[in-house]
Amino acid sequence: MTDWMKSLPTAAQEYLEGRRLDEVECIISDLPGIARGKAVPAKKFARQEFFHLPDSIFYQTITGGWGEAAGDEGFIEKDMVLRPDMATTTAAPWTGDWTLQVIHDAYFTDGTPIPYSPRNVLKRVVELYRAKGWEPVVAPEMEFYLVARNIDPAKAIEPMMGRSGRPAAARQAYSMTAVDEFGPVIDDIYDFAEAQGFEIDGITQEGGAGQLEINLLHGDPVKLADEVFYFKRLIREAALRHNCYATFMAKPIGAEPGSAMHIHHSILDTKTGKNIFSDENGGETDAFFHFIAGLQNHLPSAIAVMAPYVNSYRRYVRDHAAPINLEWARDNRTTGIRIPISSTSARRVENRLAGMDCNPYLGIAVSLACGYLGLLEKEQPDAQFKGDAYDGEEAIPRELGAALELFDEAKKLHDVLGPEFARVYSIVKQTEYEEFLGVISPWEREHLLLNV
Repeated sequence: MTDWMKSLPTAAQEYLEGRRLDEVECIISDLPGIARGKAVPAKKFARQEFFHLPDSIFYQTITGGWGEAAGDEGFIEKDMVLRPDMATTTAAPWTGDWTLQVIHDAYFTDGTPIPYSPRNVLKRVVELYRAKGWEPVVAPEMEFYLVARNIDPAKAIEPMMGRSGRPAAARQAYSMTAVDEFGPVIDDIYDFAEAQGFEIDGITQEGGAGQLEINLLHGDPVKLADEVFYFKRLIREAALRHNCYATFMAKPIGAEPGSAMHIHHSILDTKTGKNIFSDENGGETDAFFHFIAGLQNHLPSAIAVMAPYVNSYRRYVRDHAAPINLEWARDNRTTGIRIPISSTSARRVENRLAGMDCNPYLGIAVSLACGYLGLLEKEQPDAQFKGDAYDGEEAIPRELGAALELFDEAKKLHDVLGPEFARVYSIVKQTEYEEFLGVISPWEREHLLLNV
């Protein structure tokens, strides 16, 4: 093992023990959360301090198109400087040779961070907390589906075939038998996660056919976003080994529940290490209520980041395991903002609005940004909701166009996330939305062709 490898995270060193490293994947998240970058021979990586990619990767839509977001210089695709964060080094255990992955951070050539790089956006928000003497802590939950292979976009997505030879059954939430149906895939997920040094807090069957949830331990927001970014790839790779797909679409199957990325938040006082949501007697503090108020006041403007695609809004369906409003309550899964049962030291606020299709860096960043504004504004939330929140009025945008309009008007949110990020993000998402509006759907052809 060469000298530079001796400072790598323990899991990466153990993965390479007695083996020769062949390749290093130098990666960075674009706006959708796709890993972009280069694969380089290990010897070359050892010699390089950085590499270049064009800034246009942050202007690219999910379809491969481009948003006109390059600014006054025009679309010249100037180079960014990408520097490795060696603490993120981890195995790529599904590859045919011995390969490591390293997440990189993006900078302009003058050394300043690229403001619309998703990891930089999250770092910016975390630093705003730290400047106030607060340490944000998050715990994301990842919901996803294992589905049958589908290479025809016109064909409806179907559940995968389980080991019993029958399609995965719906409405079997928390069933261990249902989890066993996907045993070989789950075994590979565990094996890949162990090789990468990730600790899974648990895997459960959710309510949809072939829908699973993975919980991660709470911790630093950037580190947890890195893990979700890595997990999406490893889960997809595990599924492909067993002739199925893993999808993180918010609503892949119309009759089944959607997939969320619930985000749990708590905040520690930097000096004392204590949770600022609990007082000395274990009671709820003003900061606790201010954080909730921030979510209620600013989440409508943040939905365009947490629900970034037209499909995302199909998840927000009354009585279908997804919130339709911004009510808050203790131990109530029908509300958009839930306070789980916990000890006073672990008191936390759960945001249930974010979809699993969001970029994990941006989803966590914008959720923290809403809470941060609440802590600064020091307002009180609405009264705690009692009963089934699905009986309440809808209070969130129901389609991407309306969500983008709210986001564009949210100058306070832009100041926290970064105005330049807000500008680029809005242009790229509007471009995607217009691309979608140019597509005629099967529903339109079936019902309108001969009837209107």
